[in-house]
Amino acid sequence: VEKNFKLEEKITMLQQQNEELRARIEQNTVITRQLSEENANLQEYVEKEVEEKKKLSRTNEELLWKLQEGDAVSPVKLPPASSTSFYRCSSGDSSPAKVRTLRR
Repeated sequence: VEKNFKLEEKITMLQQQNEELRARIEQNTVITRQLSEENANLQEYVEKEVEEKKKLSRTNEELLWKLQEGDAVSPVKLPPASSTSFYRCSSGDSSPAKVRTLRR
């Protein structure tokens, strides 16, 4: 009878441990699910950022190419000579700050 009583106590203790472990497994499952969702969201964010970076890089390369092509074709775009005349200031200084444009 005493042996039976000790075995019943042991069974009760093991059942409690079993319930505690099930609760921990359930909690871990919930946390794992949350972390998986967060991970998926972060991966999506990173993919969007990578695509945006690629797009900006392509735009930058295109603008640099246009700038280089523009410099090679026409370094300075001036208005037609017939509509504008250039005069030097009375000081005779030829720096760009001293040159002015007068329209006819």
